[in-house]
Amino acid sequence: MSTKKFGKSLESLEHIVAFVNEFLCNQDSSEELKNSLNLAVEEIFVNMVRYNLTSRNDISIRLERDNTQILISLTDYDVEPFDLTKTDPVNVNAPLEDRRNGGLGIHLTRSLMDDVKYEYHNRNSTVTLIKNLKRK
Repeated sequence: MSTKKFGKSLESLEHIVAFVNEFLCNQDSSEELKNSLNLAVEEIFVNMVRYNLTSRNDISIRLERDNTQILISLTDYDVEPFDLTKTDPVNVNAPLEDRRNGGLGIHLTRSLMDDVKYEYHNRNSTVTLIKNLKRK
């Protein structure tokens, strides 16, 4: 397990990608897995930076792996709740004029991950991304 805090700024993205990649390199992960996890982490982090405006506290990222899955948890501190697991699905096949703004990042994250969980406790919002590992 590895945990690190990052400044609540888009400028932190480069450091986050390096943190995730370093963890995954030690896990003998495929490029496809690295790309999927980095994209999902980036989407959630950017949402926390852009929409959780009540706090400028750092965002904590925890990376874990066991024999069957990788778990990545992002925690934003002292914020209002937003349960992304309860958002309506995006109809990506609808004509552009019929689509609402937003939601594509959450849709993309859900499609890349095997599960996405949300917890809110004491004004702390945690999104956990779960990717199952293929058995060899």
